[in-house]
Amino acid sequence: MLKNRLGRTGLEVSQLGYGSMGLRGPRTWGQRVVSDEDADRFLNLVLDSGINLIDTAPDYGISEQRIGQFISSRRDEFYLATKCGCDPIQHVDHLETQHVWTKEVITRNLETSLSRLRTNQIDLFQFHGGDAATLQREGLIDLLLDFRSQGLIRFIGVSSSLPYLPALIKLSVFDTFQIPYSCLAPQHHDLIARAAESGAGIIIRGGIAQGGPDAEIQRPALNDIWIRAKLDEILPPGMPRAELVLRYTLSHPHCHTTIVGTCNQQHFADNLAAVQAGPLPENLISEIHQRIAEATGEK
Repeated sequence: MLKNRLGRTGLEVSQLGYGSMGLRGPRTWGQRVVSDEDADRFLNLVLDSGINLIDTAPDYGISEQRIGQFISSRRDEFYLATKCGCDPIQHVDHLETQHVWTKEVITRNLETSLSRLRTNQIDLFQFHGGDAATLQREGLIDLLLDFRSQGLIRFIGVSSSLPYLPALIKLSVFDTFQIPYSCLAPQHHDLIARAAESGAGIIIRGGIAQGGPDAEIQRPALNDIWIRAKLDEILPPGMPRAELVLRYTLSHPHCHTTIVGTCNQQHFADNLAAVQAGPLPENLISEIHQRIAEATGEK
């Protein structure tokens, strides 16, 4: 699989990364539950397919435990990204996720993640949200830098979006930014470029727009944009809608990697094929951009 340099980290990451939220297990949210056996099989399939970036979080139920249990023996084959600021509450039938910005929570996140993931070092430790003023005031950026000096983590990042991104980019301390983006949700296009120009690595999330109009779980707001932009009119013959969305994301000049989460083997195979096909032709990218801008009123 084609690899790109993840900004100043120097890490060579696969164009397609794996988002492990789907491995969260029972008593969390949603209706899809993956067994231990399927999680084991799928995680090893991810590595066998050449993907070398796996993203997780304490918010994702038992995702971290499963990664540690099933592929820690292959730790030298992938980069491990997790998050902090997470203080989930497990209820009898569901998982309540909340973010708390204190040194106690951040330190506990690191300790539990290292234990669950069965590793001595996290390659990328990311704030799961947060605003620049709070992270600075509470000394949390300095805390992560201290973790790095101890060798517990290698790089620091943040997973964020508008309206918080501009101030976070301005801090000039993050090695990576994880940012939502797709042709159906292009609001961060210019901010992605700004973050990349600061030298940071760019990890796109939502790059397949949850599968587009053909997704198992429908997203009416995204479907409405697709319909209003009349993208079916320019969909190349034989190309699935999800492929168009994913290849558009890969076409962003500053997309170093995009993490896609699925536990469906056919969807996974389709995603791999889309990545192998590469970015869309320039004329098709321009047409999609124009139609989306007209449909959303954003230029």
